[in-house]
Amino acid sequence: MALGLSSYSRCVKWRSGCGQNWQLFLFLFYLSHVVSGHIRYSIPEEMKKGSLIGNVAQDLGLDLKRLRSGRARIVTGESIQYTELKTDKGTLVVNERIDREQLCGDTTPCSFSFEVILENPMELHQITVEITDINDHAPSFKRDKIHFEISETANTGARFPLTSAEDQDVGVNGLREYFLTENENFALKQNSNADGKKYAEMVLQKPLDRETNPSLSLKLIAVDGGSPQRSGTVNIDITVLDVNDNAPVFNQSVYKATVMENSPKDTYVTTVNASDADFGSNSVIGYYFSEHSSDLSDLFTIDEKSGIILVKGSIDYEKDKKFELGLAAKDQGGLTDSCKVIIEVIDVNDNKPTVSVMSFTSPVSEDSPPGTTIGIINVKDLDSGDNGLVNCRIEQNAPFKIKSNLRNYYTLVTDTVLDRESVSEYNITVVATDAGLPPLTTKRTFHLKVSDVNDNAPVFPKVSYSAFITENNSPGVSVVTLRAEDPDENQNSRISYILVDTNIGGAPVSDYVSVNAESGVVHSVRSFDYEQIKQLVFVVKAQDGGSPPLSSNVTVKLIIQDQNDNPPQVLYPVQTGGSLVAEMVPRAADVGYLVTKVVAVDVDSGQNAWLSYKLQKATDRALFEVGLQNGEIRTIRQVSDKDAVKQRLTVIVEDNGQPSRSATVIVNVAVADSFPEVLSEFTDFTHDKEYNDNLTFYLVLALAVVSFLFITCLVVIISVKIYRWRQSRILYHSSLPVIPYYPPRYSDTLGTGTLPHVYNYEVCRTTDSRKSDCKFGRAGSQNVLIMDPSSTGTMQRIQSEKSILDEPDSPLEVSI
Repeated sequence: MALGLSSYSRCVKWRSGCGQNWQLFLFLFYLSHVVSGHIRYSIPEEMKKGSLIGNVAQDLGLDLKRLRSGRARIVTGESIQYTELKTDKGTLVVNERIDREQLCGDTTPCSFSFEVILENPMELHQITVEITDINDHAPSFKRDKIHFEISETANTGARFPLTSAEDQDVGVNGLREYFLTENENFALKQNSNADGKKYAEMVLQKPLDRETNPSLSLKLIAVDGGSPQRSGTVNIDITVLDVNDNAPVFNQSVYKATVMENSPKDTYVTTVNASDADFGSNSVIGYYFSEHSSDLSDLFTIDEKSGIILVKGSIDYEKDKKFELGLAAKDQGGLTDSCKVIIEVIDVNDNKPTVSVMSFTSPVSEDSPPGTTIGIINVKDLDSGDNGLVNCRIEQNAPFKIKSNLRNYYTLVTDTVLDRESVSEYNITVVATDAGLPPLTTKRTFHLKVSDVNDNAPVFPKVSYSAFITENNSPGVSVVTLRAEDPDENQNSRISYILVDTNIGGAPVSDYVSVNAESGVVHSVRSFDYEQIKQLVFVVKAQDGGSPPLSSNVTVKLIIQDQNDNPPQVLYPVQTGGSLVAEMVPRAADVGYLVTKVVAVDVDSGQNAWLSYKLQKATDRALFEVGLQNGEIRTIRQVSDKDAVKQRLTVIVEDNGQPSRSATVIVNVAVADSFPEVLSEFTDFTHDKEYNDNLTFYLVLALAVVSFLFITCLVVIISVKIYRWRQSRILYHSSLPVIPYYPPRYSDTLGTGTLPHVYNYEVCRTTDSRKSDCKFGRAGSQNVLIMDPSSTGTMQRIQSEKSILDEPDSPLEVSI
């Protein structure tokens, strides 16, 4: 059965039913924006797990989407959750076996309550489930036998309390009545305690006669009102005693006392007192707990002789707030009297507040606005009064605060904007303190992580980077490592390095360098030449993996360092392969006469381009010197007639690199006052040069042919003779004019000395005219003598003698 009651238009039904409690109505009206209803269900105990209790969604007027979006759940605060909410169907079902006797004992009606909480917006619905009893327990006696010793002088009407039967069921299923087996001496009288608990007494209706019946055996039967009916039986054995006709009498029928909970063992509670009018042994009284209070014997104890009641076990106010003891005073003759002792328990602050987490959200985004809910907690204290009043606060100084919107419910919210880069996680300690003396405190720590958003761009530690690399490097060599930092985490801090596309000298920068996207290492793409490019300036971008991505740039200057990879280059004097250049020094030259200057350059830079000049070899080292820094060749003594006309100087030009590089230049110097004087001397330079140039070749060639020379010698001699014989035969028989045969280079002046003059003539002859045409060269430079070794003759150009042989047709006689 389900009953849904609106907090606006219907009476709220609590365990005691509908009433006119206006204060409760006003309280519910104040909470009307949160509490939307109260449902009460009634089910029998011992239902199977999964049995339907009721349709919560239908009774509350909620649809299933609201249950799922609001994260509907049951809040009980108990260790055992007897019910379960099926949010997909909106039904409430049995989750655990429900034993009414275990849950409520003899309390009726038996029910338990819990709340159904929904979020966004928060709603709180109270549900009460009443558990009805079934007849699953039979009445039972704690003893299987009761023994009485009754004097035969017992007066008619004397009462003898019997052991009460216990039935864990309640209502109609509980204990209904007792039956006593038929006999002529005793009748059964049934009574009820103030709490409605039934007990029975035997009433003597006919005096006992020990001589007739010294003992009796009866049966006491207890039956319940269930269907089918259940019963329990106990045997009663009666021994008839002789001569005790006065029963003890308590001086109070009801005693009242108080005791503090958690009182230590043997704490004094109260004292009961009874008197007996008999004398002797029949007046000696003993005090005992009555049968229906025997279950409290583990909490209290009574001194049989003095009647002092002491604490024996642990007393807990939260379990029992009041105890009712039944006591009996019994004399030696077996006569008894009974009384009640009502003990009220005084609460002490012995229970700490309990903090239960209803919901907790972790992690929370760092861009969450202030006031974002991160948790809902429920705080309870089992104590009563001020001992049960609880106050909650946050222990440490943290950007959070706690608010209370409902009784015993607190919301944990953010107080300021969070920054994960400053604090990535928090330990939030909630302190719950009650108002007792002394107060008790419970702490609950929540570990909250702050999730990252991409709110920080990568940052380079430097504004710009400078790196150095030596020219002629290997392609792919590492130049510099760039490292940017991003205080974000995970994907938001995953940095990629990108080379910004620019042009350097008309070519893209990617033709020169590359950047590893993950490590930020800059590599050279090709080998650099300092003589072509001195430095590279490019931009690298660091970009994170966030959405959207953030980035920053840095400028990198790559400076190319020079290597000594270029030797000096001699600009003057020019070294040609075919002609020789000679510098003339007059024989009257003084000391320090400037002969010439060696000019050289080095395309390297710095100390690699610092040049020094040294005289390596010379025909006469005592005649010339070379300036170390300027390369000037000067005389170091007076030139004399004994000095050779032909002077040859070898000058080495070195740079200052490590290791150094050098170049060698040969300077030919003629010591003479005029060109005709040195012409014949300098012609030897050509032969010397030719000889030096071909020396290696001839040495190798000679080694190869010397073994072949002997074999070919005879063949060559014979071939020459045959050839001359054939030529002579051809000329003898021919009718052509005879052409005289001249040996090759007959008219050459190189080493033959056949021409007395210093002029070179080209002689051309024809077979028919037998006339000689002579061709003379033009005059050349006055100070430089140029000789061509490839021509058949030697031509000297002298400007001062231009008038010789101006007539082209004038004949020239050649002496042979």
